[in-house]
Order: sequence, then C-alpha cells, then structure tokens
Amino acid sequence: RHVRRVMRRIDQSVKALIVPGLLFERLGFRYFGPIDGHDVAHLIDVLDHIKGLRGPILLHAYTTKGKGCAFAEEDASKFHGIGAFEKLTGKVQAKKGTSYSEVFGKSLTEFAVEREDVVAITAAMTDGTGLKWFAERFPERLFDVGIAEGHAVTFAAGLAAEGIRPVVAIYSTFLQRAFDHIIHDVALQRLPVVFALDRGGLVGDDGPTHHGTFDLSYLRTIPNMVVMAPKDERELKAMLKTALAYNEGPIALRYPRGSGPGTDFSGVVETLEIGRSEALREGDDGAILAVGAMVIPAMEAARVLAQQKVSVEVVNARFVKPLDGEMIRRIAQAGKPIVTVEENALEGGFGSAVMEFLEREGFRGVSVKRLGIPDRFIEQGHREILMREIGLDVEGMVEAIGDLMKRPGFWSRLKRT
Repeated sequence: RHVRRVMRRIDQSVKALIVPGLLFERLGFRYFGPIDGHDVAHLIDVLDHIKGLRGPILLHAYTTKGKGCAFAEEDASKFHGIGAFEKLTGKVQAKKGTSYSEVFGKSLTEFAVEREDVVAITAAMTDGTGLKWFAERFPERLFDVGIAEGHAVTFAAGLAAEGIRPVVAIYSTFLQRAFDHIIHDVALQRLPVVFALDRGGLVGDDGPTHHGTFDLSYLRTIPNMVVMAPKDERELKAMLKTALAYNEGPIALRYPRGSGPGTDFSGVVETLEIGRSEALREGDDGAILAVGAMVIPAMEAARVLAQQKVSVEVVNARFVKPLDGEMIRRIAQAGKPIVTVEENALEGGFGSAVMEFLEREGFRGVSVKRLGIPDRFIEQGHREILMREIGLDVEGMVEAIGDLMKRPGFWSRLKRT
C-alpha cells in the first residue's frame, strides 16, 4: 500500500511537469494553452470558444518580448523603455550626462566594496534602477524578487533584523504597493532598511502610471522614517553614504529620472547631518525653500529676481523629515515671505510639513506660498512642458515670489523689460 501511494505521487509529479495546466485544473480552473500569443487569428478563435464557458478560466499565451524587432528580441531589457533609435542599426541615441540611476548604482557598488554587510534588493528592475554594476561585481549579494514590491520590503526587514544592511531600490510609483509592509515590517521595528526611490517626481513620457508624485507625502507620515532628496549627483552619493551609516531606523532617498546638472560624484563624499539643510544664497526680501530636483531651478529663479533688485534667499532643504527647524525659525523670525518648492503632490508634502512646523512654533503671520504638483494625475508629456504647465519652472517660482510681495504679474513685467 505504501509503495502504491509513493508511485501515485511520482505519477502526479511527472504529469505536473508534462501537463502545464494540471496545477490550475486542481485549483478549479479550466486551463487552455499554452498557445502562441503572436498568432492573433488563433488567439481570437480561442477567446471566442471560451468566452461562453462557465467558471474560472485560465488562458495561457506565450509571447516573445520585442517580437518583430530583431534588436529588441536580442536585448529585451535595453529596449524595454527605449527612446529614439536608428531602425536599421538599432543604435540608440546617446543620452546627455550621467543618469541618477547610474550614479546610485555605481556609488552603491563602491560602498559595498568596504561594506560586506550591504546587499541590494529590487523588484524586477535591476537595469532600470542602475543595479547592473552591483550585479556584475556582487551577484551573490543582489536579490531580484520579481514584481513583488511588498515581498521586497518584508524580505529586507528580515535581513536587517539579522544585521545585514539591505538597500531596496524601487521606482517611486511602485513602492506605493508596499506601503503597509514599510509601516508594519520595517518602521514599527525601527529596522535600518535603506529605500532608494528612483523616478521621484514627473517622469515625462512614461505617463501618469509612472510619475513618482506621492512619495514625500506618504513616507513622511510614517514614524521613525527619515526622508531626503538630493539636489545633484554628488549629493545623491553623499545621501547614500549617509543612509548606509544610519542605524536608528529606516531611511529613504528619492531622486528623479534622467541626468542631473552634471556634478562630479567621483571621489570621497562626507556623510550629512540628519535634518540639516544647506544655505545656498543669502537674501533679504524672501526665501525659497526647495528640495531635490527643484533646488537648481530655484537658484536660477533667484538670479532672475536679483536682476530686478529683489534679493531672495535659497535653501536646499535636503531633508523632508526631519525638517531643519532651526533654519525655518530663522527665516520666520526675520519676517521673510517663504516659497516652498517640491516635485511632489502639494497635499501632505514638503510645503505642508513647513506650514505644520510654523503652526506648531506659533509663527502664524508668515506668508507662505507652496509650489508643487496639483491634486490631479498629470498626463504624459515632455517633463519641461509639464513642469511649466503646473508652475514648477523658473517662471512659476518668480511669479510666486512676486505674488507674496504683493506684486502680481511680476514675471510678465520682467519679460517686457
């Protein structure tokens, strides 16, 4: 009898290997396939056949990524989200500068040489998050968990609990899927997990599903979480080093898609003081508090204003949580109107954090204008065009300062002069 049971299990195991739908049939599904997903006529016939059947149905169609384009079939990862390329040779148009993803990937690989406890985790985005350099150097320390962001975060929590330093690299928009895991599995236990949020802000042509517009808002609501954003490539490297050195709990750094202003990130960088901002320009007539990719445009806006004898202070906030309270108090006590600028949803974001701080501290007479992404899903389009439409370009910042100084239409008059 025992031998018969063993033989039956072996028989079932062999059938499961040979018949791909057996597992689904056992779960109660009607299984059809596998069929060639590129044979559209046959696919339509099958769909016509099964659409009238009752109960759960699983249709298994297999396809080749990049089918019909030899370049894409040979290098599916490279052509996953490709821009313009030569159709005869497959040569991709060269991108300007070094992308933030590349800065992150190369910097993490550099730090991992000295830190054997550092591992990288991603959710089916090894190349997209810039981890290919890490994968080449430390293949045994890279974990691609597939399209399972929640699992990536909980897996990181388990590693951190055992003294390993995990760096979770996920696109901002996709980390939203793991919000509960961040709270319960990481932050509640103050585990030192590093979150690297790629594609923070507007991503242009990838559209509303990929815009990373909510991370500053949802991350700063989580207790024990530190949230920061770099103004350029070198500061990204410094923030990553800071994150790896931080042992008090989870810490997140978010950075945009594409390349930065071109700052050299080679060589040694220093760790940053948690919660400390950076004063970039002095000014008496107002202050722009900018975070992340908005810092460089804020400096340009200050230069435009200076040409019209308007002196504006510019602060690179660096940290959304904790805020630099000393800096905000100084500006508020001086009575300067404040413009906050972030490439993030206005609801609950950096500007909201500044206003909440001012309220807690009793500064109710300070004029504040918040610039950020409005309460709607932003459509697909070139990033510069989108930024102009929502007032996050230099013109928008100049106009906001003018409004605070009771000089509406300031930018329009500037253009005429």
